[in-house]
Amino acid sequence: VIALGVPAAGWWEATLPGLVRFNGTLVVAPTRDLSEIRRFAARTRGYHHLSADEIGELEPDLGGRFQAGLFFAQEAHVDPRSALSRLREKLAETGVRFLFGRTGAPPGKRFDRVVDCTGMAAANTLSALRGVRGEMLRLETKDVTLSRPVRLIHPRFPIYVVPRDEGRFMVGATMIESADAGPVTARSAMELLNAAYALHPAFGEARVIEMAAGVRPAFADNLPKVVEQDGVVFVNGFYRHGFLMAPAFARQAAELVLDNQATKGESDEAHRQRATA
Repeated sequence: VIALGVPAAGWWEATLPGLVRFNGTLVVAPTRDLSEIRRFAARTRGYHHLSADEIGELEPDLGGRFQAGLFFAQEAHVDPRSALSRLREKLAETGVRFLFGRTGAPPGKRFDRVVDCTGMAAANTLSALRGVRGEMLRLETKDVTLSRPVRLIHPRFPIYVVPRDEGRFMVGATMIESADAGPVTARSAMELLNAAYALHPAFGEARVIEMAAGVRPAFADNLPKVVEQDGVVFVNGFYRHGFLMAPAFARQAAELVLDNQATKGESDEAHRQRATA
């Protein structure tokens, strides 16, 4: 994940200038869970330890609230909705057509190659694919200011609060082994809200402007794959790593498609030469 994901921020910024925010990520935990910080640190790298004073210098609104933390200075983040909107506009400018509200190939059309990136919709074909349910909230408040994503160590699942523009924050996300894409459950909503409140009490007065749930496609190792099956190239299984690993796997898929096309073209030319010899 790290090896393939490291170049991602640079790719997104080069492709959509101004999209990426290079402010790092802060990881904190309540006093009772400080041992979880040490356990988390042992499983990762690229951070340095912060004292309570250093946390306050980095995020003034969290000053005095946490005794210790980890800062991942090289991490960056994007707003996924903005990224998709801008990416669509950029592709449309190059002549790419988007057809919404349809399933399957347009009637009467034939294609040299098909690349399927349909997530859980491909589960009937990719039998190893499983669903991992994720739920999130969007909150709005002017009483909290954060400059970067803050991850709060949680006994059940990692909770992160990501600042957006105009006093809005995304709080996510649950990880439940289920393909249920139904509305956010009361339990998950309470846990997400409790986590936000534990990060800063002012979130208790924030407006809940959105609750949403979805299903992440994942393979057994939680890593994406490029799979060719029955003439279709499937790019799937991104789990929680979509924007991080999309550039690398898009490149793999493109190389597979283009190399096959080149090989097919060479074979066709060789056949024509033999036929006219």
